[in-house]
Amino acid sequence: MRFEILAKLYVGQEGDLLREFFGDRGFSHQCFLLKKDLLQYLEETKVEYLHPEQHYINKEILPKLWDERKKAIEQLPDCIDFEIEEQTQIQGSRIYIKSKDDGYKILRELSLPNITYITIVKLKDTKGEIFYYFKLFADYFGDVVHPYLQKQEEKIAEDAIDKPITRARKGQGKYREELLHMCPYCPITMVSDERILIASHIKPWIASDDIEKIDPYNGFMFTPTYDYLFDRGYLSFSDDKRVKLSPFLSKMTYAKLGISDGKIIQHLPIKGREKYLKYHRDKIFQGI
Repeated sequence: MRFEILAKLYVGQEGDLLREFFGDRGFSHQCFLLKKDLLQYLEETKVEYLHPEQHYINKEILPKLWDERKKAIEQLPDCIDFEIEEQTQIQGSRIYIKSKDDGYKILRELSLPNITYITIVKLKDTKGEIFYYFKLFADYFGDVVHPYLQKQEEKIAEDAIDKPITRARKGQGKYREELLHMCPYCPITMVSDERILIASHIKPWIASDDIEKIDPYNGFMFTPTYDYLFDRGYLSFSDDKRVKLSPFLSKMTYAKLGISDGKIIQHLPIKGREKYLKYHRDKIFQGI
């Protein structure tokens, strides 16, 4: 089914924004989750389940919970429908919702505190009916990589002197140097001051093998804002140099950043990066 995107919302916004998004007081809406998103969220949070950074009650059972929850999600249909309604008995500027449906219960059960945020996209189908698409994201205290994995990478680099991964770590300087030689500027902003350019991996460091980690074709030089958007999957590119923007940020935000969906980035170096970009579009990009 085809949908038109009407609006987006991060859970946590309050007041008029929420009212405008959900509608008049006493609303009731049809919503859905996608099984593939829930499985992706569980993969993103697996390290937190196995090596928790938060002070959970009974955190020793978290590894078992991860297995149980993954098996339960795998048994669900591809699309999980549920209905929400406003709790009008609660007064104040904030909006509270409730639901008796299993989809909403799954949403609440899976969401780990402090590292989870929810984005909702308001959609209209070809018949004019309105739906709300809920999706969970993990954010590790401002980073996409869990602290445990970062510590493990650092330990490997310090202790395993003769191992290939250490040579890969040491090769990062050469990686940046070669990438700068290939593209000495950000292809979006055309900024060429290398002091503020970031050597951004297309296939993330943590997911790359030792060769991919230091392959200059597995990267772009970006200014910090675009590095962040690309790293978090809000921005990607097609093989014909066209911008792909995630629907999980607003058009207004993208407009303020000076970028639009489908825009051709003439100076984007694509040749030799096709396989990495495919990985980014398939695994990192936050699409619908």
